[in-house]
Amino acid sequence: MSEQLTDITQAILSMQELPLAEHLHAGFPSPAADYTDRIDITREIVRHPDTTFYARIEGDSMRDAGIFSGDLVVIDRSLQASAGNFVAAYIDGEFTVKEFQPDPANNCAWLVPHNNRFKPIRVTEENAFIIWGVITHTIHQLN
Repeated sequence: MSEQLTDITQAILSMQELPLAEHLHAGFPSPAADYTDRIDITREIVRHPDTTFYARIEGDSMRDAGIFSGDLVVIDRSLQASAGNFVAAYIDGEFTVKEFQPDPANNCAWLVPHNNRFKPIRVTEENAFIIWGVITHTIHQLN
């Protein structure tokens, strides 16, 4: 399995660099034809290639945080989750993406959705729970 992950990591890192237009203003128009640099998007968003993977989001519990069904997220398993991080978590047989909020005063943690149609999930010692990784980036398709 680790050999397969290494092959995938190498394939990701060998992706083609694309032109980079610096300082593209979202207000006043600016010509973008003056780009001179090139960028490899994978090298920009993947800090730890050996512990990072992509996942496609299904569902809308994080839509108010700008994470939509169909988006790709970049998950880094080497990072330690802290309060306010978006995490990929495994709880009681299911994977989910939520905001992580430790609650030491109540001897628990919370997995907080960003859609008021969903309730926060209380995590205690009774749950089968692990944080699979910290979400570092979202890749969102506009059209």
